[in-house]
Amino acid sequence: MSDTYEPSPSPDLFEGMTAISAVLDPTIAAFNDRKISMIFVDKERMAKKGRELAFLKHKSEELGFGIQPVPSEDLDNLTSGKTHGGIVAVCSDRTIPLLADTAESIPDKGFFVLLDGIEDPYNFGYTVRSLYAAGADGVILPPRNWMGVAGLVARSSAGTSEKMPMSISDPAEAAQLFKNKGYRVACAGIRDSIDLYEADLTLPLLLVIGGEKRGISSKVAALSDLTVRIGYSDKGNFRGSLSSAASAAVLGFEIMRQNK
Repeated sequence: MSDTYEPSPSPDLFEGMTAISAVLDPTIAAFNDRKISMIFVDKERMAKKGRELAFLKHKSEELGFGIQPVPSEDLDNLTSGKTHGGIVAVCSDRTIPLLADTAESIPDKGFFVLLDGIEDPYNFGYTVRSLYAAGADGVILPPRNWMGVAGLVARSSAGTSEKMPMSISDPAEAAQLFKNKGYRVACAGIRDSIDLYEADLTLPLLLVIGGEKRGISSKVAALSDLTVRIGYSDKGNFRGSLSSAASAAVLGFEIMRQNK
């Protein structure tokens, strides 16, 4: 184990074994180039981390990163909270490609999701987690995205943000690209919508989910083939809307059900 390490400026810190294991998953190498440069381990918890340390030591020998024991207070000061479980990884950036550069790899009958306007990194992480569980093939992000705080997103997504293929595009250009590929575009919304459970959501499909504040842009909505709504119970006269993450779960699993 290495004795000293000085982290590079503004590194991505991945907290806890769930997020770290996602970065180390060999199946993501085709679309995720993030690497671990150093792992910090709480000195006081090392005796209880035998299995995790054995796994990390094996991976460190294979991939060339260091493992450094540090005092508990140093680990707490380094991280944004105390949910790291005594293990933190310093990682490189992940390259998120332009959608136009990956267009040839889009499958004929895929399920992709365009996230248009989600502003909170926690909500973004929760949304990706729901979509990953529902079997989405990839997520398209606007040029302004939350991967600059990738460690936080990985923690809130339980590591699935690292396992999800992602690309960047202007939202309207992305919708048009998928239409050109023969995909239908379905927006989540209320105006001129049909009930989710009455909609045909068979693949290939691009689902567009907007943020709670700005919603889906008018340019993207104009390219939509259908707008689907999530029906709410009439008990309590609910007039609000679900979070993007909750909407992604409801919509994503209905798409999964229709395409099984």
